Amino acid sequence: MAQHTRASRKYLRAFVSGFFVAVPVTVTVLDRMAYVARVEGASMQPSLNPEGVSASDVVLLNRWSVRNYQVQRGDIVSVLSPKNPQQKIIKRVIALEGDFIKTLGYKNRYVRVPDGHFWIEGDHHGHSLDSNSFGPVSLGLIHGKASHIIWPPNRWQRIEPSLPPERGPLLNWNTTPEEDED
Repeated sequence: MAQHTRASRKYLRAFVSGFFVAVPVTVTVLDRMAYVARVEGASMQPSLNPEGVSASDVVLLNRWSVRNYQVQRGDIVSVLSPKNPQQKIIKRVIALEGDFIKTLGYKNRYVRVPDGHFWIEGDHHGHSLDSNSFGPVSLGLIHGKASHIIWPPNRWQRIEPSLPPERGPLLNWNTTPEEDED
């Protein structure tokens, strides 16, 4: 019986010490590297949730890739909502700082995206609370970049940056005309 108790204590100590190592490592990975999130709603259809309410996509959000606020036009990003900081929203980056954008119903028809901001929109116009409602978004609100659809299995894929053909910046104020031609 004494041997059984010593063995049980040994396993319990190993479990507890492993637990106290694994939890901080897991929290760090989730905070700094990546995590998974369920996408709800119709605002990103058809790119995400193409089947509507019957199925929700689950995406891998890469936090490491946005740690220096490096995003490009066409990326799908998760940001803290400028309207409700308790909520995260997922949208497509349409324009970056310095870009001029023709808006879709914002208070100004044309907007120059200020430094430290970007313009985001849902792919399903008219069903999206996005920059057309609240204007340019601070880069400081970015939370992660969607890199892969991981659920459902029939939709497993890498998410590549792409802009809808009718959307994108008109001009970037921060570049010269020669740089814009590339």
